[in-house]
Amino acid sequence: MRSYRKELWFTVPQRMGFVNITGNVEECLKESGVGEGLCLVNAMHITASVFINDDEAGLHRDYANWLEQLAPHEPVSLYLHNRTGEDNGDAHLKRQVMGREAVVAVTGGKLDFGPWEQIFYGEFDGRRRKRVLVKIIGE
Repeated sequence: MRSYRKELWFTVPQRMGFVNITGNVEECLKESGVGEGLCLVNAMHITASVFINDDEAGLHRDYANWLEQLAPHEPVSLYLHNRTGEDNGDAHLKRQVMGREAVVAVTGGKLDFGPWEQIFYGEFDGRRRKRVLVKIIGE
């Protein structure tokens, strides 16, 4: 069995944003040489997410609006976490809703997606460099 590991780094210039990382992960899969197996992609920061969905701009705006309604950034005094001197209590909650990772089957050397599926990095406390782990195992 082969095992492959790579870190991808992203800096989202705004507080919240979504980045399609499908191409990055496909490149990792090529580098891995795995033809049959599993690919784990996970955010290595507690205010970021990895998820699978459609690459449609309206949906991404819907996500941003919905998340801001669920856990608005302001007032920052709303969150006990922010008493530590942080202002990102909302980002931790948004990450919890959107999830930490995605696992995709690898079949025939390709990511085995359903229709319209793509992999996204979700950022909820941006403006600094953060990483995503790609771990691929298989044969």
